Amino acid sequence: MPYVKRWSPPWTITDGRAGNVRQAVALASALKRGAHQPLVLTPRAPWRWLAPRWLPGAARGFGEAFQQLAAEHPQLAIGCGRQAAGALRELRRGGTKVVQILDPRISARHWDLLVVPEHDRLRGGNVLTLLGSLNPVNDGWLACGRAAFAAFGALPGPRTALLVGGPTPHAPWHEPHMVQVFQQLAAQLRAEGGSLLATTSRRTPPALVGALRSAFADVPHVIWGDGGDGVNPYAGLLGWANRVVVSPDSVNLLSEACATRMPVAVALADQAQGRLALFQQALRARGRLQPRWLDWHTDGRITPLRETTRIAAEVQARLLPV
Repeated sequence: MPYVKRWSPPWTITDGRAGNVRQAVALASALKRGAHQPLVLTPRAPWRWLAPRWLPGAARGFGEAFQQLAAEHPQLAIGCGRQAAGALRELRRGGTKVVQILDPRISARHWDLLVVPEHDRLRGGNVLTLLGSLNPVNDGWLACGRAAFAAFGALPGPRTALLVGGPTPHAPWHEPHMVQVFQQLAAQLRAEGGSLLATTSRRTPPALVGALRSAFADVPHVIWGDGGDGVNPYAGLLGWANRVVVSPDSVNLLSEACATRMPVAVALADQAQGRLALFQQALRARGRLQPRWLDWHTDGRITPLRETTRIAAEVQARLLPV
């Protein structure tokens, strides 16, 4: 019989930032090679400053745990972010197959494969592009969210999920404007019925969480404010939602909202600039965003945005042949 190489579960290499971890884990899980093995880097100077550029001694420059991993020569590692890109270069020198998520801003030749958003300029024979970002949202993930938060099903419909991030240089919205969004959505729910399923993020200004609770105080709701509210019910919110509203500042949040089969609207959409604006334009071209704020309409034929499965299949075909 011919020899068949058996691949061990992939390692995920990140700086620990939630958005980077989520993308790396989503791709590792979609490969279906067993439970991924996570490693959070603890880089020190000068590697921390200069990554992803390579310097001698990189095996020890990203922390003791990484040094041990590099000595073991793992088969496959998936990283996301600039620090991960530097660490993956060192692993590849030892024979590991490596997949870098997000543009490292230097030549693509230092990695086996790169996965970047379409709105980035990086292109090449080993570069895979996608619309939005990698994420775990699919029908199975949503079903698990509904099962884990079954009580949300008792809330009156339509259930509107509200995903609030925070201002960024590419979406510099102001708190009073977001408060107006809350008030407009609450007025619609009072007039038409329904309930709110809301979550904030680490970037949400603290005062805005209070404004959110105040605006929807007399509307059936679940509000998770990233502090003192128990387990984040994010999967349950998307699982039980009939429609989704997203703040304009996060490719990740908007990608995950559009991975559902629900209509999606962007609040303060005109605040998006640069790559965020381009992403919204691409989604509108696909008919994936509601054309007008709070004017909900769907013909029942929504195609979810699910790029992770496609990218995983490409990685499988190029790096992990059976």
